[in-house]
Amino acid sequence: MNRPTGNADYRDSGLVFPPSFTFGSATASYQIEGAAAEDGRTPSIWDTFSKTPGKVWNGDTGDVACDHYHRVDDDLDLMKDLGLGAYRFSIAWPRIQPTADGTVNQAGLDFYSRLVDGLLERGIRPVATLYHWDLPQYLEDAGGWTSRATTDAFERYAEIMGTALGDRVHTWTSLNEPWCSAYLGYGQGGHAPGRTEPASALSAVHHLNLAHGRGIQALRATCTGDPEYSVTLNFHVLRGQGDGADEAMRRIDALANRAFTHPMLRGEYPADLLADTAEVTDWSFVQDGDLATINQPLDVLGVNYYSTATVRLWDGVSEKQQNDGHKGTSAGTAWPGSDRLVEFVEQPGPYTAMGWNIAPEGLEELLVSLSEQFPEQPLMVTENGAAFEDEVAEDGSVPDPERTDYLRRHFTAAHRAMERGVDLRGYFVWSLLDNFEWGYGYAKRFGIVRVDFDTLERTVKDSGHWYRELVRTRTLPA
Repeated sequence: MNRPTGNADYRDSGLVFPPSFTFGSATASYQIEGAAAEDGRTPSIWDTFSKTPGKVWNGDTGDVACDHYHRVDDDLDLMKDLGLGAYRFSIAWPRIQPTADGTVNQAGLDFYSRLVDGLLERGIRPVATLYHWDLPQYLEDAGGWTSRATTDAFERYAEIMGTALGDRVHTWTSLNEPWCSAYLGYGQGGHAPGRTEPASALSAVHHLNLAHGRGIQALRATCTGDPEYSVTLNFHVLRGQGDGADEAMRRIDALANRAFTHPMLRGEYPADLLADTAEVTDWSFVQDGDLATINQPLDVLGVNYYSTATVRLWDGVSEKQQNDGHKGTSAGTAWPGSDRLVEFVEQPGPYTAMGWNIAPEGLEELLVSLSEQFPEQPLMVTENGAAFEDEVAEDGSVPDPERTDYLRRHFTAAHRAMERGVDLRGYFVWSLLDNFEWGYGYAKRFGIVRVDFDTLERTVKDSGHWYRELVRTRTLPA
């Protein structure tokens, strides 16, 4: 990648973002909605996984989460108060199609229709993600993302949502971070459904890619408005260590990045990916016409970034490191039959509460690299943010200087990328609310708004006030 240059601390101020630049924030359905068994909703794989002993910290579940389902009007007012130009949310598939016969649950459609109308009434553009990991459990029982039938079901689901909301949604996103769904869900086992099957992970990669393509086609066929279409990917920004560093980075780049960008944006799987994984699968699940279906024109490519990752070839002696896996657990360590596997090694600090290194230069580097690889493709930062150990002050405020500093530095990185010619359309802070942080339950807080999980009271943190000022002035505050 093309390494950035300039002031190394990325603490610029006074940078001005153009009038067309979108400032938003993002959430995901299972992480905030609650109402897990209300109004017809049935279990997703995350309901099942979170209720499996030992899978989630403290036995936490998303049964209540932030209770957004019941507090949606208050949360919409909060978004307006923050000045958000757009709100990125996801739709709970089992709230829309609760049963295996595919029957549509009108109560589920009504909830998202109210949400979209409420956003529009407040001047906030709705950005809807079809899939942010909450696969209906009945589809997992039938094979989940290892089954081609799940792509059939996803296409029907996309048709339903396009018909219901396609006159009002500003931007549709097919999938959020299919890397996590495939590799962590089916290979490493740290995410739902918790399977540890390398061949299944690669099958899931393809079926998620295919679902993306078929979903975008279904939306285009049913939407009556003029929405934009996108997908959101999480990228590994790689550093190499030791002998064979370049080879280690190449392997993980193929598995983690190009396994998605190349079929989606170029209509092909990388030859080195197929060669690297030949002992695991023959890729026979790829059928004629699949790659053309996956390769759909996109109005914007969503980019999720949190930190960098350092890799090296594993010599079989050092202990392989494991972490939460959102962006750091090696897909490469899952493959048998290789003389030299790849391991992820500890990054230099400072770190967030997730143990992820703080590296704003990685965001600039990533955006520039994607722009160089796909020069005609507009980009959007669809997630960036940080978890820290927030404390409530005596006056009830929530000072979080570390998060404010993190955001300032990463907005600086985004602005620098734009100055270098990157067509970056906007930036969504993760997350609007403290929420259910997957395997960490409620132990990690990413929100620019604090949620008291006992009372469910919302309090805008200092970082939220800082962000409001950035949105208002379009000028990076100190």
